Amino acid sequence: MTKDIGELKKVANSIRKDIVTMLTESGSGHPGGSLSAADILTVLYFKEMNINPEKPHDPDRDRFVLSKGHAAPVLYSTLAERGFFNKEELMGLRKLGSMLQGHPNMNYVPGVDMSTGSLGQGISTAVGMALAGKLDKKDYRVFALLGDGELEEGQVWEASMAAAHYKLDNLIAFVDYNNLQIDGRIQDVMSPDPIDKKFEAFGWHVIKIDGHNYEEIIAAIEEAKNTKGKPTMIVAKTIKGKGVSFMEDEASWHGTAPNKEQCELALKELGGEE
Repeated sequence: MTKDIGELKKVANSIRKDIVTMLTESGSGHPGGSLSAADILTVLYFKEMNINPEKPHDPDRDRFVLSKGHAAPVLYSTLAERGFFNKEELMGLRKLGSMLQGHPNMNYVPGVDMSTGSLGQGISTAVGMALAGKLDKKDYRVFALLGDGELEEGQVWEASMAAAHYKLDNLIAFVDYNNLQIDGRIQDVMSPDPIDKKFEAFGWHVIKIDGHNYEEIIAAIEEAKNTKGKPTMIVAKTIKGKGVSFMEDEASWHGTAPNKEQCELALKELGGEE
């Protein structure tokens, strides 16, 4: 599926509205880091990835791993928008009996390639998937999204060493670099900076972009696809809570769901109900 940038922006806006609505309905969850990643997932699922909602387990499909699994709302909203399941399911987020748990579960949700939540484990599994693709001589690519706070996990760097060692040029990862985690600024909690230089030192090809600029996202993926012999890390500068002014760049919205009044305000900013 290929959409032009105008269409992609409309899709991302719809995804953001679904994120706000489903979190309001659930009364809990993570809006900030879900909203910041919406543009990246939109490009991946609606322009880049070789996927088919009617064949979610196709062995030749591209894979996506949400390493920062707490941002499940953006993945669920994207999958529903792409047609993997009915949008009505989104209102069951975090409710008893719903397939949409607080973190992605590959056993229940069509289109989820890996169950994630424990930070650091997602990128580790993505490395394993990419290595399997090489060993099986498959052409699929593996995409992953990490949080910047997640980089404080040592397991991330073990996985990064392995990815470079095995020359996994079929692995393209993003860091959602919004500068905030649950306890505040990443620089105040445990600074991972300079992120680009660290991944370069670990043997990755690194690209720095504006994670809300579609031209830059698309160009970075193309550059990554043309990079041979090493994995690529795209360090995407983003704004936590992007699209909702009172959530933007506020750590308090890391894991706080909006109430009904806040939801109405957010939807008004995003263009209201469709």
